[in-house]
Amino acid sequence: MAAQEQHIHVTRTARYYQLGELSGATRRVWFVVHGYGQLAAYFIRHFAHLAAADPELVIVAPEALSRFYLQGTSGRVGATWMTRDDRLTEIADYVAYLNQLAEQLLPQASATVEITVLGFSQGAATVSRWLAQAVFRPSHLVLWAGGFPPDMELPTATQLLRQVPVTLVCGTDDEFVSEASLNQQQHFLEQLGAKPHLIRFPGGHALHAPTLAQLAGLPI
Repeated sequence: MAAQEQHIHVTRTARYYQLGELSGATRRVWFVVHGYGQLAAYFIRHFAHLAAADPELVIVAPEALSRFYLQGTSGRVGATWMTRDDRLTEIADYVAYLNQLAEQLLPQASATVEITVLGFSQGAATVSRWLAQAVFRPSHLVLWAGGFPPDMELPTATQLLRQVPVTLVCGTDDEFVSEASLNQQQHFLEQLGAKPHLIRFPGGHALHAPTLAQLAGLPI
């Protein structure tokens, strides 16, 4: 007799990090979503100069639900948003988690708060799937060193991308994103109705402080 796969909903604790205090004076919130094998505590450090320069800005970095040792069975730990195994369940779980986080935090800010969502590497596909079912409409979507997932339902993707400004960011020496794949991503987004703005910076598969300041409208 073959075993049957089953699922059960459980309650667990998720972790996130925050720069700045949410209040009625908060005019801008950035949700920044890390890539494969990263942790939110380290990822959010790249955004500290933005929050320090703008008291009306709050940065929120959720951490993926699945952690693992990066090498062997000890040492540095990273997290991943999903793998290919039971992927649809993992996607549903992180969408529900990110929506719950937004529902908890956003009412603490101004009613007219502007929301930027930035996804880095694996986080780019993560935020794209999230925003297709999000409880809010972002002011800006930034896909950094990653792409919009091609497996999303086209009507849903088209509706999202026609309403949200999209910026693609990629280092000129990114070892994981070729020029061909970057061009393909631009063309794919354009086919879905978006008009992506492309920003390049000298560097590899990493965040870049001056480019982050540019996105935040701060002096470089």
